[in-house]
Amino acid sequence: MKKPRARPLADLIDAAIGPVLAAHGFAAADVVVGWPEIVGERLAAFTEPVKLQWPRRPAGVIDDGPGEPAILVVRVEGAFALEVQHLAPVIIERVNTRYGWRCVGRIVIRQGPVGRDRVRRFQPPEPDAGAVAAARAQVGDVEDEGLREALVRLGAGIKARGG
Repeated sequence: MKKPRARPLADLIDAAIGPVLAAHGFAAADVVVGWPEIVGERLAAFTEPVKLQWPRRPAGVIDDGPGEPAILVVRVEGAFALEVQHLAPVIIERVNTRYGWRCVGRIVIRQGPVGRDRVRRFQPPEPDAGAVAAARAQVGDVEDEGLREALVRLGAGIKARGG
């Protein structure tokens, strides 16, 4: 019997959220998933791509060409709309580069709350000095300094949680 092999999560994203993204005009999860890389972490915290609006083609016209580029609708919080407006040509260029063709022609800004439904990242409490010292004693002599410090942080975190 053949064992199932582990697959990277990136290989499963399109299958999992592809139908939802397709309903909003996105051909793939690239723009939504890679939004922080496209616009930068700071701007990504206050913006999110909502949908791609593709222009309608006349009925009965069959065209193999790429046609007119889409409009990228971006939800933006408050004053960041002005920054997105100024950076629109750069954002369009980066999205088109990500897709590999000129799929976005312009950006439409919709102001509103962004990412309220996102799960907030859990920040574990900082371990006290005693837990760090105990972990450092248990780690002992590890030649690689980076590995040694990582093990100390791991051990101190476990001790801080009562482990």
